[in-house]
Amino acid sequence: MKAPNIQHVALIGNFLPRKCGLATYTTDTYAALRQRFPDLKVDVYAMDDHPGRYDYPDAVTAAIPEQDRAAYLGAARMIEASGAQALWVQHEYGIYGGPAGDYLIALLDRLSIPVVATLHTVLEDPDPDQRRVMEALLRRAARVIVMAEKGREILKRVHGADDRKIATIPHGVPDRPFADPRGFKPRFGWQGREVILTFGLLAPSKGIEAMIEAMPAIAAARPDTLYVILGATHPNLVAHEGEAYRERLKAQAADLGVAGHVAFVDGFVEQGALLDYLQAADVYATPYPNPAQITSGTLSYAVAVGKPVVSTPYIHATEILADDHGVLVPFQDSAALAREIASLLADEPARMALAARAYARGRTMLWPRLAEAAMDALAAIVAARPRRFARPAKMLVPLEPDLAAVERMSDATGMLQHSIYSVPDRRHGYCIDDNARALILMSRIEAMDEGVRDKWTSVYAAFVQYAWNPDLRRFRNFMNFDRTWCEDAGSEDSNGRALWALGVTARDARAQKHRDWASALFDATAPIALELGSPRARAFAMLGAAAMLGAHPGHALGREILARFGEELIALLDGNRRPEWQWFEIVLAYDNARLPEALLRAGMALGRDAFVSVGLETLEWIVARQTSPEGRFRAVGTESFGRAYAPPLQFDQQPLEAQATVEACVAAHAATGDRRWVEEAMRAYRWYLGANDLELPLASAQDGGCFDGLMPHGLNRNQGAESILALQLANCAISALSKATGNVATPVRAAVA
Repeated sequence: MKAPNIQHVALIGNFLPRKCGLATYTTDTYAALRQRFPDLKVDVYAMDDHPGRYDYPDAVTAAIPEQDRAAYLGAARMIEASGAQALWVQHEYGIYGGPAGDYLIALLDRLSIPVVATLHTVLEDPDPDQRRVMEALLRRAARVIVMAEKGREILKRVHGADDRKIATIPHGVPDRPFADPRGFKPRFGWQGREVILTFGLLAPSKGIEAMIEAMPAIAAARPDTLYVILGATHPNLVAHEGEAYRERLKAQAADLGVAGHVAFVDGFVEQGALLDYLQAADVYATPYPNPAQITSGTLSYAVAVGKPVVSTPYIHATEILADDHGVLVPFQDSAALAREIASLLADEPARMALAARAYARGRTMLWPRLAEAAMDALAAIVAARPRRFARPAKMLVPLEPDLAAVERMSDATGMLQHSIYSVPDRRHGYCIDDNARALILMSRIEAMDEGVRDKWTSVYAAFVQYAWNPDLRRFRNFMNFDRTWCEDAGSEDSNGRALWALGVTARDARAQKHRDWASALFDATAPIALELGSPRARAFAMLGAAAMLGAHPGHALGREILARFGEELIALLDGNRRPEWQWFEIVLAYDNARLPEALLRAGMALGRDAFVSVGLETLEWIVARQTSPEGRFRAVGTESFGRAYAPPLQFDQQPLEAQATVEACVAAHAATGDRRWVEEAMRAYRWYLGANDLELPLASAQDGGCFDGLMPHGLNRNQGAESILALQLANCAISALSKATGNVATPVRAAVA
């Protein structure tokens, strides 16, 4: 059978030979999909709690070390690159790394394909981390699957889940003919015994104590009874206390005088043998003590082969055994367990009738039925996925600079760092990085009421001024909302950006008072530039020094900064370049285009043709890596950072990268007059307007806002200071370029469609 409109899916969960119920479930799910849909490609990503221990079969595309967050991001990249149309997640608490398994969310956040999640546990009373992770999963998944209707009800009541996103698909079961237990008993040496069976990983959560406590009464009524406890001790329990729990159960049976009526089969048995054990039993018991148990694969298997079941009324049991398909007894009620089991063993016709009803219910749960229902869900979300249609670049005209969102994020102290959606988030306070950028913007916007310009220039300048710590000769960076500093000295980058803002203000501020102030503070603080070691911090200082030379030609320290750091950037390039790698560092990071821009500005300021030549060469190289196969600007994704000599990764893309590229291309055009750099600047700028990998505009054109980035699945809809300033500074750069060249599209204020 061929699945409609879907040819390739990815599947994530535990997988055999890892020994646990979820591994069995995921393995059976894979087999059912492949058997029911032979043309379907299924990639398996196995969660690995002990890397190197398991010899996974060829079906496993990759194993993900449970506690290695980077491996989750690597798996996301593999899934994206594979061409899979959807991901099916098997979710259970305890198998994914991070608090409550939130490493899984990090993986999902880096996928653009739709997600279906089967929830193996749905908690009535989740702790804060469990709630956070479940609600993140519910937001990310296009469909969630529960195995019992009670799971649907809990998701809606506890998490506010959308009922339309929830599907109920029972636990899959194997297909076995209905059989008389007597035919299977000899292979286990159980001839002449009436067998009660419980199976699964042994742990206190299974309620075995209650069943052992019921055995004296059962044995008294049915002397040939044998209670078989099948399964290895849970690995987590073994790691904590070895086999002490199993020994306590054996001691309990001995103390009650029923050691001869209780047998332990210690081991993780394969499915075929497991079904043989089940079919040899006369009655199956699940005495679980937890009412919230929403899924039990052991119960499903027992029903599938037609076992009369006596169970406590946990959620899954109440649903699967409803309508007289099994027997329910109260929790922790050993007397009721003894009474009902002894009654079934004494009445063979009633027992066989119950077995037949159970078997009939099991027919509705066979693995092929699950595969079909799940494939319907997968096909529906793939079909519903919106298609993106690229708009011609010529329709994406530049926006006029707009101060509205900058003012929204600012107060009398300065510009706040972060927002939740468009609302400023005061918890994270302020930083000099953003206030330095905002100070530059005050000099760049042409059309602004001069009273407004004066007000905000003074606010941002005051922040930069107050950030200077003369005792340590460094600018501070982070400030709490109550105006207390978080540190005595900020990062090298923040110090470099402060010097950059001072240089630009000294040259470009509209009021002489602000130019004088900036010149004086630059002279007082700029000697720290010569102590900076970070290439980017040096590049920021170079941009400030180049501006300072524009304000004060012959400025000695400005010339020293440009000459020394320009030569050191070229030395970095010479030391790290390879035939395929024409870059200053062995990795790509943030604000990449600032490095060639700094060389270009230095070369023009000093008349150093070698600086300009290297600036153009490296800008050509980084621009090529920031161009998608479709010819659109593709910002170097944050996941790329720190990967030596590796091509950039696609996500997460940040507005800062587009701004840096626009301004570097403007510098290249100023240095060469080559129209090519106008086109490259426009290519990077249109990223804000929707000419990007997701064809989604980041610019909130109606109010000057900008979303925080492109994620694989869509926009990061927060609008922080860095993003807003990146857009507005890019608007200013494109507006100035338009005036310089005379034929860039006229800026408009209309909202981006």
